[in-house]
Amino acid sequence: MYVNTVNYGHDISPEPDKKFKDRYAMTSQSPAFPVLGFPVHLCEDYTNWVATRMQEGIGTHVVTLNAEMVMQGRQHEALAGVMRSAEVVIPDGAGVVLYLRSQGIRSRRCPGIELAAALIEVAADQGQSLFFYGGTPEVAAAAAARWQQKFPNLHLTSQHGFIPPEQMPQLLDQLQKHQPRLILVGLGVPRQELWIAQHRHLCPHSTWIGVGGSFDIWAGVKSRAPKFLRENNLEWLYRLYKEPWRWRRMLALPKFAILAMLNRS
Repeated sequence: MYVNTVNYGHDISPEPDKKFKDRYAMTSQSPAFPVLGFPVHLCEDYTNWVATRMQEGIGTHVVTLNAEMVMQGRQHEALAGVMRSAEVVIPDGAGVVLYLRSQGIRSRRCPGIELAAALIEVAADQGQSLFFYGGTPEVAAAAAARWQQKFPNLHLTSQHGFIPPEQMPQLLDQLQKHQPRLILVGLGVPRQELWIAQHRHLCPHSTWIGVGGSFDIWAGVKSRAPKFLRENNLEWLYRLYKEPWRWRRMLALPKFAILAMLNRS
């Protein structure tokens, strides 16, 4: 049993262990709602939901779904299969949340970077090990150092995402040997989801999450949108402002919106 002392948008309050597990444990019967062909699991508190599985060693692949990822999945068969088979799919993007609302379902965003940060704190509190994989050598080292400084007793190992192919078997051997409870992969979509699906059998009791550019933010290389924009589903606009080269990728958003309107109940 734990109490998270940092508010990441999903409050955690102490309660008896059985009630805690009954309320948040993920099962094969957990409610999910389709968003243009991809499931989104419905929960009032995703942090506790996933943290419970991590704490109990229930192997979990968490997919942080946004509109861009939905559109990629509709064009990428392998990615679609991974997304549909993940144990937990959370509404990371504003488009997904707005789609759910158009279907009469009220759900808050659960940004993957905030979920990952909360789980790192849980791992530190529980003495569980974790592993970062992705980013440039400088970013991977800086992101790990930032968390290690915050939690000196954290059992954290990191590896940048530019490892030569001939060194990959050694990395996988170490991963299997150490069995980190939380594995965060920042390789970008779809590479990170495919990598997780390919290798998660090595650590069957771990929680695996694709975290995109989270390492860049934790390393201080990039910044998140101001709170006002995040709370009003406009974080995508800030990313486009900071990284205008993303405009081609952002074309997925109007396509998603059109499909959402066509599929409105």
